[in-house]
Amino acid sequence: MKPISELINPSVLEIKPSGIRKFFDIAESMQNVISLGVGEPDFKTPWHIREAGIHSLERGHTRYTSNRGMEELRRAVTDFMKRKYDLTYDYQSEVLITVGGSEAIDACIRTFISAGDEVLIPEPSFVCYRPITELAGGTPVIIQTKEEDQFKLTAAQLREHITDKTKMLILPYPNNPTGAVMRKKDLEEIAAVLKDTDILVLSDEIYAELTYGGERHVSVAEIDGMKERSIVVSGFSKTYSMTGWRLGFACGPAAAIDQMNKIHQFGIMSSPTTSQYAAIEALKNGDHDISDMREEYDTRRKFIVNEFRKMGLHCFEPEGAFYVFPSIQSTGMTSEEFCEKLLMQKHVAAVPGTAFGACGEGFIRVSYCNSLKNLRTAVNRIKVFLKGE
Repeated sequence: MKPISELINPSVLEIKPSGIRKFFDIAESMQNVISLGVGEPDFKTPWHIREAGIHSLERGHTRYTSNRGMEELRRAVTDFMKRKYDLTYDYQSEVLITVGGSEAIDACIRTFISAGDEVLIPEPSFVCYRPITELAGGTPVIIQTKEEDQFKLTAAQLREHITDKTKMLILPYPNNPTGAVMRKKDLEEIAAVLKDTDILVLSDEIYAELTYGGERHVSVAEIDGMKERSIVVSGFSKTYSMTGWRLGFACGPAAAIDQMNKIHQFGIMSSPTTSQYAAIEALKNGDHDISDMREEYDTRRKFIVNEFRKMGLHCFEPEGAFYVFPSIQSTGMTSEEFCEKLLMQKHVAAVPGTAFGACGEGFIRVSYCNSLKNLRTAVNRIKVFLKGE
């Protein structure tokens, strides 16, 4: 009889654990650590949103909902998308409520990708796109974005990587880990390349509402000709500080959402009922919460970028999300070595840039989801670390 380890799917065995969680788990076992590692808002879910979830429990709303999600929530999602991005979706057929944005990404990739299909993935980017593509039998094709291009995907890079096997492009903007954003002009250039192809777009816009600098986020689906070929994924974790509620959504053409719903139906059944009631309240009455949190993040963003630059570490100025991606090349250390030593010697947790792709070497990801007081302490510890003291 074979040991159980020899019966595991080889595709699963080949997947590496998340480089983000590694450092978080080490930090959890230590004392007096300031974690700038995991991308989770430090704000509590606003009270009126929590209250809506609590009230739903008090009323006994604890049963399954529709597979696609509650009708009232799907209506609220379409109202939100119209109000924010002037995008019109049919709540009955073009919206799916999922367990976080991550499930929506998984369902989308599995719906479209099969053996031999190529998926274009700009990196550095979030850790899930490559393994999910591989589990679906697809081939990840990595496009290395560059700091001199503000970590944006350029039309020239896209054109260079398209083959007759290309099935999907993933657009992860605002970007985790770099904080890069794609403005309307950038997206129009990407759309021009895709115009005469059959390539689909999976647009991960989970950080859409955390865009700085006075310009609002522009969805790729707003660009002429793109709505019909794009699946837009978003959620409540980052926007409303609702990470533990595990709720997201996907918007796209009915034919795509129908098939994604089948995967959701058999793998999940339906998203958490309590979370859906809370999300309705968030979408209807939470715009001021977004504004307040974004303003606070912006203050921290400016502070930490300036501090890294004063240390002598080159730091790209992010325009979205809640991360900075400073270069540590001048230290002579690898990203992994830098983060390990910083954690063990000074009790500050950051994530090596290589966790987000090989082109992340020479950088670290620092989350500013922490109080200004803790950020100041962390910055002072990093200064001492760089001096070798």
